[in-house]
Amino acid sequence: MKTRFDQPITPTPEHIAAQRILVVGDVMLDRYWHGEVNRISPESPVPVVLVKREESRLGGAANVALNLKILGAQVTLLSIIGQDGAAEELKDLLTQHGIKAELGEDPDVTTIVKLRVIGRSQQMMRIDFEKEPRHEVLATLMNRFREIISVHDTVLFSDYGKGSLTQITQMIKLAKSCGKKILVDPKGSDYTRYCGANVITPNKAELATVIGPWESEESLTQKSQELRKKLDLQGLLLTRSEEGMTLFKEDGAQSVPALALEVTDVTGAGDTVIATMALMVACGLDLTSAMQWANRAGGLVVAKFGTAALTYQELCKS
Repeated sequence: MKTRFDQPITPTPEHIAAQRILVVGDVMLDRYWHGEVNRISPESPVPVVLVKREESRLGGAANVALNLKILGAQVTLLSIIGQDGAAEELKDLLTQHGIKAELGEDPDVTTIVKLRVIGRSQQMMRIDFEKEPRHEVLATLMNRFREIISVHDTVLFSDYGKGSLTQITQMIKLAKSCGKKILVDPKGSDYTRYCGANVITPNKAELATVIGPWESEESLTQKSQELRKKLDLQGLLLTRSEEGMTLFKEDGAQSVPALALEVTDVTGAGDTVIATMALMVACGLDLTSAMQWANRAGGLVVAKFGTAALTYQELCKS
């Protein structure tokens, strides 16, 4: 499945800085409790974590926006949050990173939080807090999308299946009618919601949910190309962890091997992959070249702990 390619074009920082990308999707706050594990609880046979340090990071679509911002692009984040402490913390982090955010607030929503308990440098447990937004605030999100779509060149939808993208079909149609480039990180089993996008980037488990299992590369290619044609996509980029990536286009399938030299944490790697893919497409690179950069970004970011991002220098250094 491995294919050799020439070195892709490297966009200049000035070219990247000219790109205006709108990120729409489910934002969340990633919290980490770091501690020591020295004993087992007398109440139940579970380890006791003595928390020594707490930290919070941008997660979900907010992490996608952060990846684009750190790489140097102009980025706007459009999403929904609650009116709670986590929302205030998330807004503070966005401000600290200089990310322009259009956030609809719903008092009935619990801002999505993923709390990870870390002991001895290992994730021991994850606790999630979430509640889907109401129809009224979703309508407000759609209205704001209509208002700001014209000042962006590329739209990236980060779908975590948490309810913010209930109207994604209409959003894609509108973005397409405005001539925007559209990329989607998908979720769920109904991919008809993404019909008309330029590129979608499922992982193996996500794609299998839609097309079923495959017995061979030939079977995978056939099923993936059928899905790509059905959804009217230019490309379907399958991320395959240690197996690299495969891009399905009208002229066939192309694969690249994984580049990860050291895997510390895969959390948020998909965010980095689609952010890099979208940025390179926005810069005018063809899908194959964009995949090569996205593959490199994914291989580099898994060497970092937790949700993380790459600088231009980290991505483009030889």
